[in-house]
Amino acid sequence: MFEQFSSGYYLGEMYVEPRDGDRGFGAIQRADHERMNEQLYATGEGVERLDAPLVMKLDGLHFPVLGDDDVPTGTLTVPWELTDDSLPVRREVFLAKADRADELLRYAGYEPSTGV
Repeated sequence: MFEQFSSGYYLGEMYVEPRDGDRGFGAIQRADHERMNEQLYATGEGVERLDAPLVMKLDGLHFPVLGDDDVPTGTLTVPWELTDDSLPVRREVFLAKADRADELLRYAGYEPSTGV
């Protein structure tokens, strides 16, 4: 779904549509979210969270992405404030690599022990 793009990001293509609720968060299918967390963010050392937010970038804006059973596979739902009249549509989406995602989440005030 995502390929190496740069030192800080992977690049993929997803169907992007607006999301109700959870202001400021995007969502993808929960199983996809856990798989991406495991493949792209896990270090293989000890017990690791697979539910931590991914960080995606769309149109120059970063936002956390959570897993949701109600989102179809291959779809990224985004907060209304990130949408425009072109959605829903298939788009290129950037996924921050682990180090970059940690940095962006810290700047946003994310605390791993308590959530966002």
